[in-house]
Amino acid sequence: MNYTLLVLSSPTSGHSAQTAAKFAHSVIARGHSIERIFFLDEGTTNGSRAAVFPQDEADKLQPWTLLADEHGVELVLCIASALKHGMLDETEADRYARAGATVHPDFIISGLGQLIDAASNSDRLMTFGD
Repeated sequence: MNYTLLVLSSPTSGHSAQTAAKFAHSVIARGHSIERIFFLDEGTTNGSRAAVFPQDEADKLQPWTLLADEHGVELVLCIASALKHGMLDETEADRYARAGATVHPDFIISGLGQLIDAASNSDRLMTFGD
């Protein structure tokens, strides 16, 4: 089975984002595939390269980067939501004359069409967060 995931919540607002990452790892471990993970609204902050969590908390970025690095899962931040939350890749940082990228390099910024495309190529679209 091929899945697309839609993540709507930030890494600090409850457990939805962490549940999405665990779900993705479980799906792959069971022999299924992930078409794409799309981050929308507050969910775009999951791709922050600047977030630092206390030592007694799990690293909330690592589960996502492992999906990209070890399994080739595409992590896409919605451009409209990303910009509103200060999430910029190198291209957007240059465009808006900002000091530098705030998005981890394993994430890409793209349009909502990427979600539609992924959902149309998947058996299931799973949504995490409100």
